[in-house]
Amino acid sequence: MGPAKSCPIGRSVDEGDSGRGRARLGLACELTTRAALRPASDWRSRLSPKVLAIDMDYVREVLLRLLRISSPTGRTDDIMHEVGTELEALGIDFRVTRMGAIDAQVKGEQDSPDRAVVAHADTVGCAVRRVKENGRLAIVPIGTFSARFAEGARVTVYLDQQGSYRGTVLPLMASGHAYHTAIDTQGVGWEHVEVRLDEFCSSADEAEALGIQPGDFVALEAVPEITEAGFVVSRHLDDKAGLAAALGAFKAVIDHEIVLPVTAHLLITTREEIGQGASTGLAADVTEMVSIDVAICASEQNSRETTVNLAMIDQTGPFDFHLTRKLGRMCRELGIPVRRDVFAYYRSDVAAALEAGVETRAALIGCGVDASHGHERTHLDGIRYVAELLAAYLQTPLTFPWDVPPSGQLADFPRLESESPLEP
Repeated sequence: MGPAKSCPIGRSVDEGDSGRGRARLGLACELTTRAALRPASDWRSRLSPKVLAIDMDYVREVLLRLLRISSPTGRTDDIMHEVGTELEALGIDFRVTRMGAIDAQVKGEQDSPDRAVVAHADTVGCAVRRVKENGRLAIVPIGTFSARFAEGARVTVYLDQQGSYRGTVLPLMASGHAYHTAIDTQGVGWEHVEVRLDEFCSSADEAEALGIQPGDFVALEAVPEITEAGFVVSRHLDDKAGLAAALGAFKAVIDHEIVLPVTAHLLITTREEIGQGASTGLAADVTEMVSIDVAICASEQNSRETTVNLAMIDQTGPFDFHLTRKLGRMCRELGIPVRRDVFAYYRSDVAAALEAGVETRAALIGCGVDASHGHERTHLDGIRYVAELLAAYLQTPLTFPWDVPPSGQLADFPRLESESPLEP
């Protein structure tokens, strides 16, 4: 029996452990040696990932806990403390950036370059625009969503100091008994709604006396529900369903004592809903990233609530050809249901990272969500399949050994024809 090699999750793998363990360690060591780079034609030599059992009781509990914590963009401290506590419980090291994002990582046999899984903890929400003469609050959206989906929402108005107030978002004409059919013809938009506070407050002076000011955050209550059929109905599944799936995947890797061939980051961002997302916080040596976000279920979309959904193109352009098709091939080989889709009015953490100049391959996957940024719905099966794919992906080496150095020779650069056998 040879000398033991250190395992990043508290397990030692020695040369007599298993053929699978030796293969993982051997390939990982090979990848760290630039002189051992293989030509593009031989890039398929890789580990064989396996589907890991996902602890869905854990995923459900974490998802419900995350959904019950308000986290509109700009007010995410509470949820990031919760996520940090969860990572500590899993034994995963992490750092917190000055922007409040969390960069967690599980060490692999190859430490650099490495990969990242990205999800965001912030959600859409609102802020006080002004206190109206009738004591109600005019509001503006944080993130992009329609005021029609805010109408009727129960909300919490957070003060700068300790304290908050409850209320409801209502249309300006909220009673048919008072306005008759005019309620059916009033406009839709943020200028047509207001927050009614559940306080004795019928004037601007009374509202201001409560301490309410322009810029105070207004968080829409999620009201999560999981049905017997497995549907998850809630606001803010974007992207707390994806974050729960990611935590479930990393937990599975740890529970099954998997030795990762490549160090894996879990970057949890806090400003995705306003377009900034992974523009900061991504480690400099990340050579490929997979973002988890909602996939759009609608009549003209191909995504479904019960599958992995693989984004091919969003409004910023195509995702990385090779990494995207690797994920699609993995689903087919592992029996994970997958659908491809194109999103015309959509962007994610990926776009923010690439626009910020990050040089990395990038892909996007997600569970299907109906009525995104509104009264959302997904299914536990879709969340589980996303977690299974992520856990399998973490078991593989980088998409191309060519990517180990930041640049290389044209002769070694991958060719598209090397991809042709991947499609059915």
